[in-house]
Amino acid sequence: MSTTQPESSRTSGMVSLARLLPYARPYLWHFVLVLVLVVIFNATSVLQPYLVKVAIDSDISSKHPNYHGLIVISAVYIGVVIIGVAANFAQMLLLQFAGQSAIKAIRIALFEHIEKQAMRFFDQRAIGRLVTNVSNDTETISQFFTNFFLSLIRDGLSLVMIIFMMFRLDVRIASYAMVLIPIIFGISLVFRGQLRRAYQATRTRLSTLNAFLAENLAGMRIIQMFHQERRQQQAFLALDVSHRDANIKEYLTSVRFNRSLEILGNLAIAAVVWIGGEAVLKNAIDFGILYAFIRYIQQFFQPINSITQNWNTLQSSMVAADRIGSVLVIEPEIQDLPATVSIDTGRIQGHVAFEHVTFGYLPNQPVLKDINFTVEPGQFVGVVGATGAGKSSVMSLLTRFYEPQEGVITLDGKPIQQYKQKDLHALMGIVQQEVSLFTGTVLDNIRLFREDIPEEVVYHAAKVVGAHTLIERLPDGYHTQLYGKGSNLSMGERQLISFARIVALDPRVLILDEATASLDSHTEELVQRGLTAVAKARTTLVIAHRLSTIRQADNILVFDKGNLVEQGTHSELVSLGGLYAQLDAESGIELPYSS
Repeated sequence: MSTTQPESSRTSGMVSLARLLPYARPYLWHFVLVLVLVVIFNATSVLQPYLVKVAIDSDISSKHPNYHGLIVISAVYIGVVIIGVAANFAQMLLLQFAGQSAIKAIRIALFEHIEKQAMRFFDQRAIGRLVTNVSNDTETISQFFTNFFLSLIRDGLSLVMIIFMMFRLDVRIASYAMVLIPIIFGISLVFRGQLRRAYQATRTRLSTLNAFLAENLAGMRIIQMFHQERRQQQAFLALDVSHRDANIKEYLTSVRFNRSLEILGNLAIAAVVWIGGEAVLKNAIDFGILYAFIRYIQQFFQPINSITQNWNTLQSSMVAADRIGSVLVIEPEIQDLPATVSIDTGRIQGHVAFEHVTFGYLPNQPVLKDINFTVEPGQFVGVVGATGAGKSSVMSLLTRFYEPQEGVITLDGKPIQQYKQKDLHALMGIVQQEVSLFTGTVLDNIRLFREDIPEEVVYHAAKVVGAHTLIERLPDGYHTQLYGKGSNLSMGERQLISFARIVALDPRVLILDEATASLDSHTEELVQRGLTAVAKARTTLVIAHRLSTIRQADNILVFDKGNLVEQGTHSELVSLGGLYAQLDAESGIELPYSS
């Protein structure tokens, strides 16, 4: 395996990192101040051996020891140490604030960018990967702004200062010490590739372990039902052992590198003691200079070790930045047109029309073909058909989650592209079979955390759909806390809350996508009574899983293989003797599951 990244990969990673740097621009002066504090801290670190050297040569080893001078040097030394500690503390605190603030800005920008994407974006990407982008990858980038940035500045500056002081003390011994640089560089070069591979192996195996764990926790019912606990335990054990081995290998590689530098450092000190000691014995240099050289050689290896260790931080940061950048460069497929203006949603009547609409999720594979229909304001319209007929696609186009390849969809005679998306979505209310509930109270979930909707409106909405009594039975009523997508509620209770949400938000067009398919007959009867009241003042489209849901509809649209094959009232369609009549004759059997 190659010890270096491909040039194109490194270039892409650096470009992605550079693309994220503007998020740190508001904290530029914080980073400048960190640089000043680093200079102060490094100066105090480099000055300490020199002060001891002065004390030894001027105050201790002289023919007339200078006690006053020794006290002064000791006081200065203590002051330098205190200043260094204070500067180090301040630089770490300031850098963490600036770095984490920049990461906060990146994370928010990434989340907002993802929120703007059309549904096709989410169709083509695993949700888990997006979660990793927002959480893990941004956290990795934070190491670049904190650890790597600090190491690059502090350790690089420290090396320069140490070399400067060594040459200032004695050019000959300093020149001998410079032989260490190519040796250290060679060792670092050898171990850098090994450290990178070990690091990547550990992180990859940890990701695999986490993915396996998440998959098993989500599917625990199936695992227990089919008695797969032992098999999954063995599979998890194998992954865990693999991760342990990778961790041990990473640790051993790091230890070998550190010990190699440690051995080289001790050999260098021995060489300095030999060369410098000979010079002291010959009175060529003072003993204090030898002491300072020994300390500087010890300090010389620390920044090199730190820079090499943080090279992996740069590598992983470039990979994470590339992942984040690959999301940020994707422009939302559906955007507001430049000419769109805000509208008064209260004046919208709810007239919906599809005119020669053709649509496919993939090019040249249409799921809707030349669809034409009209829904008058306040009408209750049913949509039926088998799996893959295109029913849900109609609703996705109406809410502008996708754009049709051909045709026009209008709301009150105006193409929906001419509405701002926030206005269009405010006009639409959708309830799906899979209810989306969030961590929070029942009250919060009904009004979707909108404080501008009074509690009285929420209570009224719940009463309209028949949910009030059920909610009152909960431990804390409307203030009952919901967890894990509402897992502490039954399917029927979750569905009723979603219906109450629609009433509270008061949209002009109501879309029910298989909304009652998972309800028992008693709960469905409650919901049907509520829906009758809800639908009176708004245009309602219902994708029906049970024909009983839409028998009283003003109009019924019958889809088959992407075509609108029939439409009319229940009695009209039954008398027509077509596909709907066939479905009605089989009404004892539920319709094939909807797409």
